[in-house]
Amino acid sequence: MLQVHDGLWLVEGDIVSFFCAPYPTRSVIARLADGSLWVWSPVKLTANLRVEMDGLGAVRHLVSPNKLHHLYLAEWKAAFPDASLWGPQSTIKKRSDLPFREALTDVPPPEWQLDIDQAWFRGSFAMDEIVFLHRPSATIIIADLMQRFSDQFLREHWGPWRFFARLDGLTEDQARAPLEWRLSFVNRAPARRARDKMLSWNGRQVIVAHGEWLRSNANAQLVKSFSWLG
Repeated sequence: MLQVHDGLWLVEGDIVSFFCAPYPTRSVIARLADGSLWVWSPVKLTANLRVEMDGLGAVRHLVSPNKLHHLYLAEWKAAFPDASLWGPQSTIKKRSDLPFREALTDVPPPEWQLDIDQAWFRGSFAMDEIVFLHRPSATIIIADLMQRFSDQFLREHWGPWRFFARLDGLTEDQARAPLEWRLSFVNRAPARRARDKMLSWNGRQVIVAHGEWLRSNANAQLVKSFSWLG
């Protein structure tokens, strides 16, 4: 676990297979003003991680930013039964076996609105995503709408197939959503509004679930990464 700001930590998870491509995973832990813990995109809950979480405080919120980030929600809910499950309606529909709270939208719920803001990227027939801002650290948190695989990771894990990452826009210099997802936004107006809200946050850094996170110059990169929205 890596502390990146007062009350904000990163947890590196396992490498998982997504359509046969190796993907690194990452979770974000935020301590809210009331002392409770907000867990974004939970990674595999190992014994060591459980000990670290117990040392930070009480887990109260387990958050799925989109319908792909659900793999470990059930085991976290079992480990922390008092925690609420949150996600957009697409995640709730996909994981109807889990007891989610009301669907996340553009407006943060009262439980974390003082600490965290959010923007709902929608208009795609394939998938939507909630992007978050951790207010105290001006950190923007993105799951799949911005992927930044380093050349070292691609050489080590994708090997000769790493050219697919470049074609898809997933390299560190491009840092975009996969091409097929970008093309699925048939109605881009809602996503543009979400992008504009995200840029208005003037974030200092960007944490992504997949690849290298950005420690500075956040808005300049976000403008470039989301230029496909027009």
